[in-house]
Amino acid sequence: MEQNLSFMERYKQDHQHPVNKLTHAIGIPMIVLSLPLFFWSWKWALGLFVIGWIFQFIGHYVEGNPPSFLKNPVFLLVGPWWIVKRFWGFLTGKPLP
Repeated sequence: MEQNLSFMERYKQDHQHPVNKLTHAIGIPMIVLSLPLFFWSWKWALGLFVIGWIFQFIGHYVEGNPPSFLKNPVFLLVGPWWIVKRFWGFLTGKPLP
């Protein structure tokens, strides 16, 4: 892979397979939702967190590559932004910058 790709471009390149995209569309929101939920119900939060990560790893197994955050932890923030951008585009038909 090229060194001069932006984080978003690199993330997109690492997530091409439709199954990986689907598992991330499910898993990332579960993980993000689990974080504040720990303050109210740690059992539910832990369940969402673990299941969300299972979805992520299944997607990467199908894609045949390791999770992007293993290359650079910044991708732990890029993933949720990638989902937001995809969801926004789905709702509005217009991409976010």
